[in-house]
Amino acid sequence: MTTPTGPAGDPAGRPPGDGARPTVAQLRTLFLFESLDEGQLDWLAEHGRVETRRAGTAVYTEGEPATCFYVLLDGTVTMTRRVRGDEVEVIRTAQRGVYGGATQAYLGDQVPQVYINSLRAVGDATFLVLPAETFAHAVRSWFPMAMHLLEGLFIGMQQTQVRVGERERLLALGALSAGLTHELNNPAGAAVRATAVLREHVAGIRHELATIADGRLDGGALHRLVALQEEAVRRVADAATLSPLAVSDAEDALVDWLDERDVAAGWELAGTLVAGGVDGAWLDRVEAVVGPGNLEPALRWLTHTIDTEQLLREIDEAVTRISGLVGAAKQYSQLDRAPYQVVDVHELLDATLVMLRAKIPPGVRLVREYDLALPPVPAYAAELNQVWTNLIVNALDAMGDTGTLTVATGRDGDALAVAVGDTGPGIPADVRPRIFEPFFTTKPVGEGTGLGLDISYRIVVHKHRGDIRVDSVPGSTTFRVLLPFATAPVAPAPTD
Repeated sequence: MTTPTGPAGDPAGRPPGDGARPTVAQLRTLFLFESLDEGQLDWLAEHGRVETRRAGTAVYTEGEPATCFYVLLDGTVTMTRRVRGDEVEVIRTAQRGVYGGATQAYLGDQVPQVYINSLRAVGDATFLVLPAETFAHAVRSWFPMAMHLLEGLFIGMQQTQVRVGERERLLALGALSAGLTHELNNPAGAAVRATAVLREHVAGIRHELATIADGRLDGGALHRLVALQEEAVRRVADAATLSPLAVSDAEDALVDWLDERDVAAGWELAGTLVAGGVDGAWLDRVEAVVGPGNLEPALRWLTHTIDTEQLLREIDEAVTRISGLVGAAKQYSQLDRAPYQVVDVHELLDATLVMLRAKIPPGVRLVREYDLALPPVPAYAAELNQVWTNLIVNALDAMGDTGTLTVATGRDGDALAVAVGDTGPGIPADVRPRIFEPFFTTKPVGEGTGLGLDISYRIVVHKHRGDIRVDSVPGSTTFRVLLPFATAPVAPAPTD
């Protein structure tokens, strides 16, 4: 354990002559040991020591290796825990016999042996100090039944948390898979439908081309007609988007043009020609090339060409959409990448939003406020995506069918800040201190495990040395995740 500097140059803040053995009489007055027999008290007196900490010095510090078990003999102490970057006082007491430190030593290597809180002397304080291994031996040897009960309770709770956490991730994965399937189904279906229609139009092109090229047009006219076909393809790409009224007027004008030239069922051609950016002046050019006798097959051939180009563009858009969704899924899962890497947080956020698109109701407006000048950060990318998923899903659940979901990034000192905000009813002040506790949820029974925020907290704080905070009032709740721009990787550990 790291010892703080105390007065008179003593590194632990202890007075001279500290470290004496406790007496059996002292031990007998402590409620923790009141049921022990003489032999057990003698053993503790032999293996323990009495130490004093100066006022204001640390007895032990949260997160450091748990080497000792402390029992207060005299003085006042305060116990604190780190909560989202702040030191929160859990208890302040002068009760003789209260204890802390290596309280889980009896579990051995089944749990990380670190101090789970910090203890500080308010005034000069005296303690009975037992080495962690001594305390562990006493509990295991003297209280075997209690040892089994405590071990079963602790490990059982831990396993329950792991299993519920796995269930939480499976449910999230199922929801994401359903959403991704829904998103993929639309462009895939469009591509299949367009391909079926395209096959018919290609057959029509072959038929009309055979009619045109049966010898009635000379080679020069046929070459000019093919040039007009290439121009029609370009017109499709450059066609302006018209209002419904403008489309109707343009189609009426083309129907009149076609009827004047006795083109059968001209109304069938007019819609495709207008969508392809064709007008009466361009049709005049076609008529000038092929003449009145070949006008109808030429126009049908060109109409099939325009339809084919539009279908190809539809297929291209559908396939591009599918490719984008697959790319987003790969970005979200990070299956083909190293666990710890330097990442652009905006790519992770966008991938998560794509995966959750099906969960965003039509009445919820999504607002992105990204600072794209921010540098990348070192991170466990897949686990950060889990954090974004938890925060965004919670925000959507809070708002229901209407509201505004805001996802923003910015700089906060030496950290990159990601904010997820919603316009829901807010988190009550009496509930807010507990929202990061495991198994705590405000959702109705069966609708939440209470592990989403707990998992997110551990991913951000423990694995990334960052912080996660919440600000909430009725109508506005924002979770802020802070990620250091530079940090050493933390060894992977279970996050639930």
